[in-house]
Amino acid sequence: MPTTKSRSEPAPRALAVALALVAAIGLQAARILIPMDGSQRDHLKAYGIAYWTLQRDVTVEWLLNYRGGSFLIDHLPAVEQECSIRGVTHQVIADAQAAAILAEIADPEVNMEVVKLEKAPKIAVYAPASFQPWDDAVALVMTYAEIPYERVYDPEVIAGVLPQYDWLHLHHEDFTGQYGKFYRNYRNAPWYLAQVKESEEMAAALGFAKVSQMKLAVATRIRDYVAGGGYLFTMCSGTDSYDIALAAEGVDICTPEFDHDPIDPAAQQKIDFNHSFAFKDFRLVVDPMTYEFSNIDATDIHGSIGQERDFFTLFDFSAKWDIVPTMLCQSHEQVVRGFMGQTTAFRKSLVKPGVTVMGENKAQGTVKYIHGEYALGQWTFYGGHDPEDYQHMVGDPPTDLSLHPNSSGYRLILNNILFPAARKRKQKT
Repeated sequence: MPTTKSRSEPAPRALAVALALVAAIGLQAARILIPMDGSQRDHLKAYGIAYWTLQRDVTVEWLLNYRGGSFLIDHLPAVEQECSIRGVTHQVIADAQAAAILAEIADPEVNMEVVKLEKAPKIAVYAPASFQPWDDAVALVMTYAEIPYERVYDPEVIAGVLPQYDWLHLHHEDFTGQYGKFYRNYRNAPWYLAQVKESEEMAAALGFAKVSQMKLAVATRIRDYVAGGGYLFTMCSGTDSYDIALAAEGVDICTPEFDHDPIDPAAQQKIDFNHSFAFKDFRLVVDPMTYEFSNIDATDIHGSIGQERDFFTLFDFSAKWDIVPTMLCQSHEQVVRGFMGQTTAFRKSLVKPGVTVMGENKAQGTVKYIHGEYALGQWTFYGGHDPEDYQHMVGDPPTDLSLHPNSSGYRLILNNILFPAARKRKQKT
């Protein structure tokens, strides 16, 4: 009868609803996975999401070598919404799925590891007041990824502000006091004359007789910052000119065109390679008409092979044993397109034995991407000017990173920015 039938069906229907609710609860999404393999729409902005999350005191798990170095975050609606706003590919997954991923990574037979990122690093960019963010790859990508930074320069460094920061980038600077060795082509250019005037006035105001002495003082304070536990990252001429300045401490390596007095005739013999971070046995180039600081730079080699053959290969480190270089090499591409700069790459023969080479062009005998430790801190040198502008020239228009959201060359920069956020852990030995 209808009344009997209507009374007999609610129980199965209610049971079905109850079971569906239980199933829904069991499958409830609890984590956000941001893949960093080829499926990611915008790799660069994904780093910005990780940084934005850290700023809100939410831990980010960096899944080293899992789908290109993916990020795993607790499922918070605000994070999910921010991913959508910024166009970052993300997946909302259940606890069980996240547990399976972590179990896969924990397998001692696979080359993967999990690193917890816990604090958004405070970032400084060493650059002059005239600095334009679009003329520096690091500032450019931080702006694109929406990662905040503060600018500091010689007065601030001399005043001792560096310990306030977790991570320091050196805008492509000349720490030898030779104004980038632009003398031959630009010595009468208004911008060059203005730079010289500004630098000399600043040196005098800070109590230094010469710009080279001021730059040396800045270089040594940066060295002390690293020794105290700071993280240093620099590209292009900020790499070799910095190391040369340290090695030439107390030696006049500038010709009169730069500092108005003679160079030390024994300058080369007085270079102390024990003071440098990365390089040894290099020969200075002191001719003011030559656009080069030393033979560390391999621009001549890369200029001769052409853009089509210019690339470097990232090393495949053990994620469970060599955690730091593994973090710094996270990418969806192991072979990265090369790019030029005043300092394009480094001759491998001049790299110190204890330095970790992370990217090289083996056929050319050059290295592009290197890392090392100094006392309590760490540093990374990356050759070249702009990973998406093969031969950037003075006055060239800025790179539009919205056209290069999956740049593997720029990813290396962002790896370094997140690196100080990692929970302190010792390298396994």
